[in-house]
Amino acid sequence: MIQDLRLQTGYKQILGLALPISMAMVVPQINFITNNIFLGGLGEQALASAAITGVYYLIFAVIGSGLNNGLQSLIARKAGQNLPKEIGKLFYHGVWIALAVAFLGILLTYTIAPVILRSTIHNKVIAEQVISFVLIRVWGLPLLYLYVMRNALLVGTNQTKFLVWGTLSEALTNIFLDYAFIYGHFGFPELGFNGAAYASIIAEGVGLLVIYIVIHLKGMHRAFAFFEDWKLEASTVKMILIKSSPLVLQFALSIITWEYFYILIEHHGARDLAVSNTMRNVFGIAGIFSWSFAATSNTMVSNVIGQGRESEVMPLILKISKVSAFFSFILIMLLNIFPEILLSLFGQGEDFIDYATPVLRVVSTALFMQSFSVVWLNAVTGTGKTAVNLLIEIVTLILYTAYVYLVLEVWNLSLTWGWVSEWVYWISMFSMAFIYMRSGKWRSIKF
Repeated sequence: MIQDLRLQTGYKQILGLALPISMAMVVPQINFITNNIFLGGLGEQALASAAITGVYYLIFAVIGSGLNNGLQSLIARKAGQNLPKEIGKLFYHGVWIALAVAFLGILLTYTIAPVILRSTIHNKVIAEQVISFVLIRVWGLPLLYLYVMRNALLVGTNQTKFLVWGTLSEALTNIFLDYAFIYGHFGFPELGFNGAAYASIIAEGVGLLVIYIVIHLKGMHRAFAFFEDWKLEASTVKMILIKSSPLVLQFALSIITWEYFYILIEHHGARDLAVSNTMRNVFGIAGIFSWSFAATSNTMVSNVIGQGRESEVMPLILKISKVSAFFSFILIMLLNIFPEILLSLFGQGEDFIDYATPVLRVVSTALFMQSFSVVWLNAVTGTGKTAVNLLIEIVTLILYTAYVYLVLEVWNLSLTWGWVSEWVYWISMFSMAFIYMRSGKWRSIKF
């Protein structure tokens, strides 16, 4: 039975929310790295193609994250007001919205994506490999979006301890099926590069099934009255879309721009693209704590405002920022002391490690900037002013895109200088989010 859903603002509450989220986030990153380790066994070209397929799917994944963050903010506000039935209504409507967006993503992938990918990727073999993969992988979107709706519910209602069950089952399934499908072990067909797509879809389905079983066994469906009213209310759909749409657009623009970055990298050759793919995995692993504290910032800021304790918001954000930066600093130090341990996992040899290490140094600095920048940006989300999030993202992406185009396409500088773009991104984002929160313009926003 869910009782009082209102949060306090101490370090114990911050860690109590953030650490289970970080544990749950470890698992999808294990999936990403597992895919790339097994695909690396097929050669450098497969690892290069995986960079583009991974970022392409990530575009749709972050659209789901936008829905998740918007819904999470709304749920957390209702939790701060201690209104469990309103939470159930929000969740029910969020599921239908997520499914509609998922099938729109499938339609776009089958109609527009092949044309864009063939026209922008120079290497035709890589282009066809990427297209074949994404036409399979995109069918995981409905499962993924239902999954992120679960995240919104559990994080928004302070039930983060349950997150790990679904993600753990997904990871174990993905590791087993990657090995089985890519190489044809245990009597399964040898599917090569596309085997990773089938493995990921099945793993998402398993994770989704497990977590909804957990929610059912814990009685959360009764506590929040998920199925008390089957009708869809236009006003509730409108409220979710108003809060989520700027975040969906923000995240989609961000990853589309990152896909553009990877396409420019492809123009420099398969080696640079393969190295950049490993950097994406580094961002995923080392950014786990940052994004878990970001989700905590969103939830706690919205919950505290829902309680009418607006004076505690700024001290709360500072606390979360400090803890996030501390955890990230430890991981970043390990990356810089032992870079060869991570880079050797991809099986590309000493030359690859030597080439990638300077890039890793640049990326690790960007990861530290990310650790507090995402906390402040998600605090803006927690206030409910999601249009401000979108504006911050647009300005940041204009600066980012101009930088990568000049450095990689016009001046033809090294890959290391290309990844300095992440410094531009996070410095810009933090500056604007910090200034907005300090301005106090977010106060007394009601929903």
